[in-house]
Amino acid sequence: MFNWTLIDQIIINGLKEDINNIDITTDNLINDESISEAYMMVKEDGVIAGLSVAKRVFNIIDNKINVTFNVKDGDEVKKGTKIAYIKGKTKSILKGERLALNLLQRMSGIASISRKYKELVKDYPVRIVDTRKTTPGLRILEKYAVRIGGCHNHRYNLSDAVMIKDNHIKATGGIKEAISKIKDKIPHTIKVEVEVDSIEGLKEAIKAGADIVMLDNMGFKEMEKAVEIAASRVILEASGGITIDTLVDIAKTGVDVISIGALTHSVKSMDISLNIY
Repeated sequence: MFNWTLIDQIIINGLKEDINNIDITTDNLINDESISEAYMMVKEDGVIAGLSVAKRVFNIIDNKINVTFNVKDGDEVKKGTKIAYIKGKTKSILKGERLALNLLQRMSGIASISRKYKELVKDYPVRIVDTRKTTPGLRILEKYAVRIGGCHNHRYNLSDAVMIKDNHIKATGGIKEAISKIKDKIPHTIKVEVEVDSIEGLKEAIKAGADIVMLDNMGFKEMEKAVEIAASRVILEASGGITIDTLVDIAKTGVDVISIGALTHSVKSMDISLNIY
């Protein structure tokens, strides 16, 4: 599921950020022998994602902490559901609490909104994908949460695929020039995506050999025309300012993919608490 080497580094960096030297409160209040039991409870409805990551936080701090779950990633949960139980040294639980919750809450918030988007277009043959508008350092976790919610991933980073955007086109001298130049330099296994903002740009990108064309901030009627012109010769991706209110109308145009930065860049974290009992 995860490259744990990368995840562990995220967690270790998070712990370094949260505990500079000692936990001045916990280390001076709680003795080393104290054992506690705690539970995590969701305080709003949503979709859970990141349970194994939260568990990993506690186990990096103390590998003797026992964490068990009542749910699994992808489950829809109701407010008040106890999703996990934790038992171990009180000090260790308190030191891991904040980071474990921060990651779990963030990932669950992303999974929850992704599920809403997916359900809205379930009757249309379109794929909802994320973007690179992620929290620096957390991309692998946030893109995982998107998948748990039922949507899909766009490229992970700039090395994954060619995407020729408006500034590339301006700097190169045009769509045809950009596609020709990039195809001369990349392996045949790499697809080329080009961003356009007009029907004329779409026609030029198709003629020049693009594999995917991103329709940037086009209106519904213009997208419908683009679908007709493309005639399945290229994958069409709608992008730019897409909201939950416009999603279905865009899906109805017949585009293949809808990319939505809001899946990760402006998500509200799910409210989850940890309570010792």
